[in-house]
Amino acid sequence: MSDKARAKARDGELKALQAALAAEHAAVYGYGVVGGRIGAGRRTEARAAYDAHRARRDALVREVRDLGGSPVPADAAYALPFPVQDSTAAVRLAAELEERVAGVYSDVVRATTGGRRGEAAGALREAAVRAVRWRGKSVAFPGLAERNGAAAGTSATPAPASGSGSATPTA
Repeated sequence: MSDKARAKARDGELKALQAALAAEHAAVYGYGVVGGRIGAGRRTEARAAYDAHRARRDALVREVRDLGGSPVPADAAYALPFPVQDSTAAVRLAAELEERVAGVYSDVVRATTGGRRGEAAGALREAAVRAVRWRGKSVAFPGLAERNGAAAGTSATPAPASGSGSATPTA
């Protein structure tokens, strides 16, 4: 592989990792909302998901730095895809967050190789399993919106509420 091809692959990998990091920032924020509205019977599950997304976020920060990038920062707030006023909406938000994160990790799987691809596939699988637990049903191709009947151009994460122009538009 030429130096130019290696640099292009690294740039694609870095871009995918930055998108995953932005999605994890949004998921951590979203689970803060979920935790405030979820019923007592599912609080442990919500906390476990929150902790998993924080751990993935922290690992992605390290990976982006290892590739020579500056990790995208979290926004102060994110616009949620719908109002979350009760436990039912909190469960729906948790499922939506997981489906969106799975979509971003499918892009990381496509953009990476080796151990990093294995980690991304693991993150995709974990998000898909959590989405099934929250939603109560599965999809044929987790993380692939075009295969799951989602509209083209849907985003991976809620938009920053600050309007900062981040690469995380709403669905």
